[in-house]
Amino acid sequence: MTLEQLRIFIAVAEREHVTRAAAALGLTPSAVSAAIAALEARHGVVLFDRIGRGIAMTGAGRDFLIEARAVLDRAAEAEAALTDLAGLRRGRLCLAASQTIGNYWLPPLMHRYRLAHPGIVLELFIGNSRQVAAKVIEGLADLGFIESEGVADELSIETVGSDDMLLVASPALAARGDDLGALPFVCREPGSGTRAAMEALLRVRGLCLGDLSRLELPSNEAVCRAVEAGAGLAVLSRLVVASALAAGNLQVLDAGLPPRSFHAIRHRGRHQGVAEAAFRRLIASAGSAA
Repeated sequence: MTLEQLRIFIAVAEREHVTRAAAALGLTPSAVSAAIAALEARHGVVLFDRIGRGIAMTGAGRDFLIEARAVLDRAAEAEAALTDLAGLRRGRLCLAASQTIGNYWLPPLMHRYRLAHPGIVLELFIGNSRQVAAKVIEGLADLGFIESEGVADELSIETVGSDDMLLVASPALAARGDDLGALPFVCREPGSGTRAAMEALLRVRGLCLGDLSRLELPSNEAVCRAVEAGAGLAVLSRLVVASALAAGNLQVLDAGLPPRSFHAIRHRGRHQGVAEAAFRRLIASAGSAA
C-alpha cells in the first residue's frame, strides 16, 4: 500500500465517481481504477460496489476511509516536520563541553544561536574532556568541545578558539616564592584538560604532580575557591579566575604558560545535520569577528 494509492482511494470515496476523481488528481480514469483494484486485490476486500455505471462505498470502504485520511494527515505532518527541520524551524542539537568551555566560552554562543533559531532545542552536557569525547563517540552528543588534542580515531577535531592559562595563588601563598616543588597544589581530576595543562607545566620544571602535595577537586570553580582560601597553587583558565583576579583574591605567578586551544569534535561516521552545521557556522563567524 502506498500513499498514492491512499490519495486515489480518498478522492474516489469523496466523489464516488472514478472519472471526477481522476480529473481532480490529474490522472486517467484507467489509472485510478487500476489503483483501486490493486488495493482491493492485495487485501482481499471490496471497497466499492459497482452499481450499473456508478460506484458506491461498501461498509469496509467507509471504515477504511477514516484510517486512510488519518494516515495521510500523519504523512502531511511528517513532511511538514522535515521541512521545518531542513529550515531550522524545529529540531534538537545536543552539545557536550569540558568545564571551562561549557561554563564560560560556550553559553554566549548558545544564546546567539537561540536568538537566530528559537525553534531548535539546545542541550548541553558538561564534564571533563574524556567524558565529552565519550559522549560524542556514543552518539549522545552531536558536537563536543574539549581542550585536549589527542582524540580517538573515529573523531574529527577542529580548533575553534583559544584560552590563556595562568598559574595562580592566594596573595599569601604567592609571597612564598615560585619554588613549585615546595608548594602545595590544587588540581582537577584525571581526564581534565585543565589538569593536563598543570601536568605539562610541572614536567617542564622537572616535577611530577603525583609526587607533590595536592588537593584534587571535581570542578574549576571549586579549585578556584580553594586556591583563594590558600589551599595551594593551581593552573586555571583566565576565564575562570578573572573575577578573583579583579578582586585581588588571587595573584598570577610567572610561569610562561602557552595559550591552549579549544577544539570542536564530532564523529566522522555520523551525518552532520542542518542544526549542527548552523552552530559550526556561528562559531566560525564569531572567531572571524574576534
